[in-house]
Amino acid sequence: MEKKQFQAESKRLLEMMINSIYTQKEIFLRELISNASDAIDKIYYKALTDDNLVFDKDSYYIQVTPDKANRTLIITDTGIGMTEEELETNLGVIAKSGSLAFKKENESKDGHDIIGQFGVGFYSAFMVADVVTVVSRALGSDTAYKWESTGAEGYTIEPTTKATVGTEITLKIKSNTEEENYDEYLEPYRLKAIIKKYSDFIRYPIKMEFTGKRPKEDSDSEFEDYTEEQTVNSMVPIWRKNKNELTAEDYEKFYHEKHYGFDKPIKHLHVSADGAVVYQAILFIPENIPFDYYSKEYEKGLELYANGVLIMNKCADLLPDHFSFVKGMVDSESLSLNISREMLQHDRQLKLIAKNISSKIKGALQSMLKDEREQYEKFYKSFGRQLKFGVYSDYGANKDQLQDLLLFYSSKEKKLVTLDEYVSRMPEEQKYIYYASGESNERIEKLPQTELVADKGFEILYFTDDIDEFAIKMLMTYKEKEFKSVSSGDLGIEADNKEENEANTEYKDLFEYMQSQLGGKVSEVKASKRLKSHPVCLSAAGDLSIEMEKILKTMPNNADVKADKVLEINVNHTVFQSLKDAFAGDKEKLNLYTALLYNQALLIEGLPLQDPVEFTNDICKIMV
Repeated sequence: MEKKQFQAESKRLLEMMINSIYTQKEIFLRELISNASDAIDKIYYKALTDDNLVFDKDSYYIQVTPDKANRTLIITDTGIGMTEEELETNLGVIAKSGSLAFKKENESKDGHDIIGQFGVGFYSAFMVADVVTVVSRALGSDTAYKWESTGAEGYTIEPTTKATVGTEITLKIKSNTEEENYDEYLEPYRLKAIIKKYSDFIRYPIKMEFTGKRPKEDSDSEFEDYTEEQTVNSMVPIWRKNKNELTAEDYEKFYHEKHYGFDKPIKHLHVSADGAVVYQAILFIPENIPFDYYSKEYEKGLELYANGVLIMNKCADLLPDHFSFVKGMVDSESLSLNISREMLQHDRQLKLIAKNISSKIKGALQSMLKDEREQYEKFYKSFGRQLKFGVYSDYGANKDQLQDLLLFYSSKEKKLVTLDEYVSRMPEEQKYIYYASGESNERIEKLPQTELVADKGFEILYFTDDIDEFAIKMLMTYKEKEFKSVSSGDLGIEADNKEENEANTEYKDLFEYMQSQLGGKVSEVKASKRLKSHPVCLSAAGDLSIEMEKILKTMPNNADVKADKVLEINVNHTVFQSLKDAFAGDKEKLNLYTALLYNQALLIEGLPLQDPVEFTNDICKIMV
């Protein structure tokens, strides 16, 4: 029998494909099962226009049969089969897809679709097989043909016999090597796992036989061999069912079956879109944060299916980073896939789906915030930080989308509030949205800088996340109200206090002396307009706040960034009289007081002392 050669281009493509196109060898089974499903679909399409052909779905299936003894794996379908010419055309010319041509001639009108587009999937079999044999009998023909190949060397075609219409593909599985274990493709339970992973929602039954031992009837000690046939795929995916038929328990079961998480999802979204791009999706908002969520190991993304066939485990392009906590899947027939069907072409359809999904997630979160506040706060405890990262990242490109989802602890309400709730309560004379930054609500509550704002009766938002102030700096304003830190040099509410202005003039020499003693640690020492009961505090004169300095110092390559600090003195505090007396007659004591007040201000801010031993010695001097 004469061996035929693949076309030169096809031969090079086959060699390349076997060695590099597919990243995982197990993908071969997905490709062969998808082709088998396409073959059954073709009979279905024929039946739509041929009155003599009756399509009885129960008669159509795909059989997967491993044979360890002969080291073969057989995939059989009851589909339309191939003629000699079709075997020559579809299998002899790589990337010649009979499915694509059939698809163009029979556009889907009823939800069925054929996903075989490139005609290369069949050749993935050579990644695991030394010899591939195809026996096929076409619908309407009494003659069957056998196509056989060992790979790039070529192929043969010859007549043969086959009792039924359809195709049988036999793979002679390769021997194990040091790097690869090919035995796994002869293990029934491993094959079942691959089918469940990639082809669980193929619309026709995928059947396998399983053997084992079970106790004999009426005996607990004797066992018998048995063989049973199972349909290993689910066939009808949950996302194609009517939402009205499904319960919360159904969605939760799907969440756990797909291993999206061990927790219970706090919310699910079931999306069916029929617009410029057609897709279905089930999305979950988890209740608990994954242990690796804020690590480099965490991979965002949704499972991506093309007509029920898994194409990607984690399609990162479907989720923006700020919604990376969302789990779930998308199934679409509108996507342009690349040659291996393992990756997507970055096209308009993908971007449209991603944009739509992002909008759906935001809508679900807004709805939860409005109608299920307790649930939303539970979600926010886990993932609010990620929303704030979303406001800050990409130069604030997503801030308008996310700002109404943010929550911060309120000094007045003693609970989490939205920016909209804060602004709605602002007195008419209040110009700014005030905030204070610190390690905890309890520490912020005690900050001297909050006194003046609190005395005015104005609400203060507490920022305890390291990202908070950076996000707000990116946001800049909310509903035309500017954000203002209580540690800002100008709070916009200080009265034109004649006493403080006169104090800065009267004690100018004292303040300049104290500043010189601090050796550039502060840019100014001045009388405070904000302090009421506390003797001292630090404020920031520039855009970089003291809290931001603390955060940036923890980062690599921070270039020793520093906030422009101002030491504010309460001239109405009893301590100030001691400063005046020391300035008049005991400069050494003034130096001691200056160092102590500065270190006190650092401790209040949670900043490290440059010399803790010196600070404790200074306290001892005061005590003596």
